Amino acid sequence: MIHRHHHLKKLNSFGLDSEAACYARPEDLESLVSVLEHNHRGQLPLLVLGEGSNILFRNNFDGLVIQPGMKGIEVVHENGEELIVKVGASENWDSWVNYATEQGWYGLENLSLIPGSVGASPVQNIGAYGVELKDRFEWLEAWDIPLNRHLRLEHNECRFGYRSSIFKEEGKGRYIITHVAFRLSRKPRLHLEYGNVKAELSRANGSTPMDLRNVIIAIRSSKLPDPAQYGNAGSFFKNPIVDRTIFNCIRVEYPEVPSYPDSGNQVKIPAAWLIEKCGWKGKRVGNVGTWPAQPLVIVNYGGASGQEIYDFSENILEDVERTFGVTLEREVNVI
Repeated sequence: MIHRHHHLKKLNSFGLDSEAACYARPEDLESLVSVLEHNHRGQLPLLVLGEGSNILFRNNFDGLVIQPGMKGIEVVHENGEELIVKVGASENWDSWVNYATEQGWYGLENLSLIPGSVGASPVQNIGAYGVELKDRFEWLEAWDIPLNRHLRLEHNECRFGYRSSIFKEEGKGRYIITHVAFRLSRKPRLHLEYGNVKAELSRANGSTPMDLRNVIIAIRSSKLPDPAQYGNAGSFFKNPIVDRTIFNCIRVEYPEVPSYPDSGNQVKIPAAWLIEKCGWKGKRVGNVGTWPAQPLVIVNYGGASGQEIYDFSENILEDVERTFGVTLEREVNVI
C-alpha cells in the first residue's frame, strides 16, 4: 500500500518533521515489485530508507519513500566453526547483534549499539572499534531497479571502502537491499586493539563476546546522545584521510595531532580532534549544537529545521578547511 503525504518525523533520527509525497513499506519481494511497478507509471523520485539514522532532510521529499520491511534470521550454511546467516533488511541492527551474540555466533560485537537497520549497514560499510561490516559480510540480495530483477551481490561486487560502498557511489539509487548474509564464527575471537577497548574490558573483568558487547555499549553510551532524547545521526563527518605531506604540515604547528596510518602515503586524522581544535566541541547555535562529549555528533536540541542543521555543519566544514586546509566530508546523507 502506498500512503500519500506521509510524515517522516518518526522515521528519521534527527526528528525532523519532513513529509514524503508517497510512502510504502513492502514486507516481501512481491509487494516491493508491486510498489515499483506502480511508481513506474508515476515516475516519482525514489528514496530507500532504513531507520533514518543516517539522513538529514533539508526539505520535504517530493517523491516516493520505500522502507523495506523484510524480516527474518536464517542460518543458510554451516561448516564446522563457521556459519552464514541471512537476515532481513528491516531487522534492527543492534537487536540482530544482540541475538547473534546470544546464539553464540560471534564477530559483530564491536558493532554493538550502532543505530539503523540491517539493510542499511552495507551502504556505508558501518564500522566501529576496529571492525567494519565488510569483515563479516558474505553477500546480499537486492532488487536491481534498472534491470528489474532480484539478484545477489557478492563481497567483491559491493566495493567496500571506508564508510563507503557501491551503494553510495556508482550504484547509488540503483539497488533496494532486501537481505544481508553474514559469515560468523562459533569460536570467540575478541577484537580489542582499538582505543581503550582492551582496558575497559579488563576493568570490567570481562572475557566473553557478550562482555565485550556490554563494554562497547557502555563506551558508546558515555559518548553519544540517545536519539530518543536529542535528535542526531551519530557521527556527522568522516575521519579525513590526507597525504602525509599535509599531515606533516599540520604536525609542525600541532605536534599533538593524533593520527592513524592508512594505505600508501596517507594518514587518517580524527575529525573530532580537528573540530574540537576549531572551538566547536559543545558549541550551540539556537537549537543546533555539537554534543559536549563528542564533537563529531551534531544534535537537534529541539525544534531545529534540516536547513539549520545543514548550515551549522557547513560552518564547521568551512572552519576546519580554513584552519587546517583539510576538507571534511559529511557521513550523513543529505536530502
